[in-house]
Amino acid sequence: MKRHVVVIGAGYAGLTAALRVSNRHHVTLIDSKSRFTERIRLHEVAAGHTNASVPLGDLVAGRDIETVTAHITSIAPDYHAVHLHDGTVITYDVLVYALGSRTDTTKVPGARDHTYTVERAVELSRRLAAGTGTVAVVGGGHTGVELAAELAESAHSWRVRLVTAREPGAGLSERGRRHVARSLDRLGVRVHPHTRVTGVDRHGLATDCGAIPADVTVWAASFTVSPLAAEAGLAVDSRGRALVDAALRSTSHPDVFVVGDAARVVAPGVGELRMACATAMPTGAHAAGVIDALARGKEPKPFRFRYLALSVSLGRGDGVVQPVRTDDAPHGWVLTGRLAALVNEWINRYTLMSLRWEQRRPGSYHWAKPLPGTEREEAGSEHDLGSAGPAGGSARAVLRAVPGGGSGGVHHPIAAPRGAGSR
Repeated sequence: MKRHVVVIGAGYAGLTAALRVSNRHHVTLIDSKSRFTERIRLHEVAAGHTNASVPLGDLVAGRDIETVTAHITSIAPDYHAVHLHDGTVITYDVLVYALGSRTDTTKVPGARDHTYTVERAVELSRRLAAGTGTVAVVGGGHTGVELAAELAESAHSWRVRLVTAREPGAGLSERGRRHVARSLDRLGVRVHPHTRVTGVDRHGLATDCGAIPADVTVWAASFTVSPLAAEAGLAVDSRGRALVDAALRSTSHPDVFVVGDAARVVAPGVGELRMACATAMPTGAHAAGVIDALARGKEPKPFRFRYLALSVSLGRGDGVVQPVRTDDAPHGWVLTGRLAALVNEWINRYTLMSLRWEQRRPGSYHWAKPLPGTEREEAGSEHDLGSAGPAGGSARAVLRAVPGGGSGGVHHPIAAPRGAGSR
């Protein structure tokens, strides 16, 4: 039975879901922008290297997808309706909520008014091109590390500081963190570890370790989700992420699927998934499969996922690829240097290519799942990070997971903690 599926949010998760479900159903894809943004390349955009957006019309051409460029003001799940800023009401049979995440500048005084974020990468690039001085990047996760390295390598007239509450590169093995530290030092980045920012103004940062002057501040410390899910009455967690069942349906409204960063997804044998492009696309693809199964009267399958590796860019010629276990715990060894940079670039290109494959042949996208016998049965178990099964394998195992390998489809090889720029 053909359904009208409305997808709100045209990021990695929403676009994947829309393309896949359009094979048998009519789709309305709503987003505030008319272009798809490659968030994993925004650190490159900030440094003035590349354009990271593609017209949505190009990516959905030939599919039964109607695109609507509009701001969503509210959702009425009891009435199967989405309300837009111009007064338009769009009704649906099934809703896919994929509004993703954005940088959170609300927690620290002055951050909203005196910082740039990765979402403003184009504006940041123009600002850096127009002057000189000191730029402070706040946040030592993968987003912050990639931004600091990229800016230090490319914006030669700027001194770069990285301010982080922990050590840079959390989530990597000790060898991985050491390589990140060496690379940042080589690039001239001054790191302020174990430093908490308490305020921001036009002169720089106030921290628990004293003032840090900066002419430009870039905020990459945390991410948050849209409040629309909570406002609509969907069950959410303390961070505003929608609670979903094993099939990615809202626990309070089963005709609403929530995918990507907007959902709190717990996978058996893995635990709670992190915000990531590489976790967003699998959830979008799985939700589309469940929608189709239910329309045909079939029982939906639970979502299954495993981590393989994470990657961090350290400029155009350096990086870290960190193999991880099923539950995202790092192995001791890492791939670094020029080869890691090449793998990073391949991942960036592969991600967009996966969407284009899905456009041409819906259902072609595949992702890593646990090996037989390595999952726990209790799929809803919170923080189930115990026996995670076999390791992610050798470098050959990471690098051989290429498009078309094995089944003739497209495989997603890397899953990593989120941030613009993480894989």
